Amino acid sequence: MLSRSWRHFYRRYSQSVTFRTTENSPSQHNENQTGLFYTMDKDLCKTLFSHGGFPRSFAKQTKTFTEAAVMVRRPALDVIDCIKASDLNKPAVRYLLYGENGTGKSLTMAHLLHYAFENGYLIIHVPWVSEWLRRLPRHKEMSNSATHEGMVDVPLDAAAWLFHFKTQNQAMLKSEELKISKDYVWSKRETTPAGAPLLALVEHGISRVKYACDVIDAIVKEVKLLSDSKVCKTFVAIDGFNCFFYPKTRLYTSTKRTVKPEEVTLTHSFLELTKNDWTNGVIVLTADQLAIPEDHAESFLPKYLLYKKGFEHIDPFVPIPVGRYTEKEFLSCASYYRDRLWLRGPAEIDTELKLASAANPYKFMELCAPL
Repeated sequence: MLSRSWRHFYRRYSQSVTFRTTENSPSQHNENQTGLFYTMDKDLCKTLFSHGGFPRSFAKQTKTFTEAAVMVRRPALDVIDCIKASDLNKPAVRYLLYGENGTGKSLTMAHLLHYAFENGYLIIHVPWVSEWLRRLPRHKEMSNSATHEGMVDVPLDAAAWLFHFKTQNQAMLKSEELKISKDYVWSKRETTPAGAPLLALVEHGISRVKYACDVIDAIVKEVKLLSDSKVCKTFVAIDGFNCFFYPKTRLYTSTKRTVKPEEVTLTHSFLELTKNDWTNGVIVLTADQLAIPEDHAESFLPKYLLYKKGFEHIDPFVPIPVGRYTEKEFLSCASYYRDRLWLRGPAEIDTELKLASAANPYKFMELCAPL
């Protein structure tokens, strides 16, 4: 049975629910837009998310709906308000998004990436850590690191990430101010000299895949220096961050030994970036049950998913819970689905779907698909 308050709320708003906002700038979003959808520009989506960032189900849905509409929700607004109020001259603040599966952590991250892009941040975005550490080994090319003894490289993944980084920051990387601080010697014939554009370093890693992991390590060091010297401000976003601390990967050495996360050079680079020993930056992370095997995902709370090592690594941090839809958000989403013809049938079915999905955004979307 539905509660009396929900029945009253539904009768009052189901006939004429406003589900869109014309304010498409994340910098201008506030409580007035909570629960409303705003539409991302198609060119912006290509720049920010063509190589990852949207959940696969949502990316598929954007093609069906012929638009990328993201709901303005309280967790994203909380982080944006904190960023606006923070002093970037102080050590980078770390924000951790957490919550049940399907509640919208990745889309909250996408909203924040849009905010960072709009406000001139250099973006360092890892769409999904499990793609590096948990994807089946037959899809991997792995080699021993030439510069870090006892560690392994995943050069194809590293080169793909460099292309993603270049695409997201194509406008900023053209700036003559983004220069590297020292010489990087790759071989007897290949050197990236001090004073060269940061873009030259990126393109070297893309064109010479065997050096891609070392290039990422160099980029991390250079970006921290550039941020400290106020040449740029940096926005770090890593989805599935807790995967870095799960004891095992799906990578194996030639002797069939399982590679630990800390033995992968990319892990070392991005853990270095998420330290708060640099300024003029923002760090947004997610702890996600889907980033690790199901039989080890008994809780969605950060202390469980990050393990002791991960929790200590990002402590202190600002926890940002991402929950199920509120009643207003659910009605707004149902109205949007009806507008897109994703949901049909009598209006009363919405109340049944709310109960069946428990107001979980992903489950609600899945239930509507065949209707």
